[in-house]
Amino acid sequence: MIKLFSVFALSCAWAATLLLSGPQLEAQSRFTSARGVDDVAQPYSSSALPAEPAPAWSSANPADPGITRREDQFVLPGMEQQYGMMSRMSIGSSISPFGIGANGAVILNEHVDARVDTSWFFYNTGRMEVSGVNVNGDFHFASAAAKLDWYPTKSMWRLSPGMLFYNGNQASARIDLRGGTNFNINGTDYWSSTENAATGATPITGDVRIGLHTRTPAFTVSGGFGKFVPHSRRHWSFPTEFGVAFTGPPSLDVTLSGWACTDKKETQCTDIGDTTNPVGSAFQSNLNTALTKWRHELNSVQIYPIFSTAFMYSFNLPGSR
Repeated sequence: MIKLFSVFALSCAWAATLLLSGPQLEAQSRFTSARGVDDVAQPYSSSALPAEPAPAWSSANPADPGITRREDQFVLPGMEQQYGMMSRMSIGSSISPFGIGANGAVILNEHVDARVDTSWFFYNTGRMEVSGVNVNGDFHFASAAAKLDWYPTKSMWRLSPGMLFYNGNQASARIDLRGGTNFNINGTDYWSSTENAATGATPITGDVRIGLHTRTPAFTVSGGFGKFVPHSRRHWSFPTEFGVAFTGPPSLDVTLSGWACTDKKETQCTDIGDTTNPVGSAFQSNLNTALTKWRHELNSVQIYPIFSTAFMYSFNLPGSR
């Protein structure tokens, strides 16, 4: 009985195996027939593979198809480099020790730009009184320079030789010494005379002017980062600059008039312009000696600092691509 049951179970398993494997064998037979015997039996060959495509960064040289050349890397729209002479220019403003500036620049080639800088600054302090001295100060700055911006590696860093061809920078002051005010010139004490209609005495008044240069035109050299005119289609830039202008030492001129006294009680007073009087002659001698000393001290200042920051707007010139 047990043997009959075992034979029956094996028969059922064999029948199930045939039923399940039948559809798979039929599908494989149909697929093989569709491809063909020759295709199935074709041996592997590397020569049958398609040729490897050329890299995306190279292209064939028209003169020699066997040579490829590297093209510029991908850049964002608007950042394409432009080096054509007079292809782009920029205008903008800056702030520096020369004052508030108006600037303009233009592309000459891929390494060099040309630039013009102008600056102005005017300020009057108004009347101020310090220890009996009334002072009215005035600052008058005006200058113009031409420069070449050289980018040796075509990066944002630059060197800029130039020429300061106009320099009107100066500071001046009008001074009025109230009567009885004490002051010292070249180690000698004087007192400004009190106004006296009978003697004609008047307090000391004068003008002081400091010119911030003695050499025009003056050579300039500077460096910085950021382009005054971007070599792309970018519009805005914010360059900075650091350097010096070889303007020579400042000039100093002092002109005084009025009456000065050698004592506080004003018993020994004279017109300082009267060199025939011993007091007036000594005053002019002391003033000239003091001016010589002050000018000698100013001779150590041979340069004028350049440090500025600017904001520029650039655009294509007509005819540029």
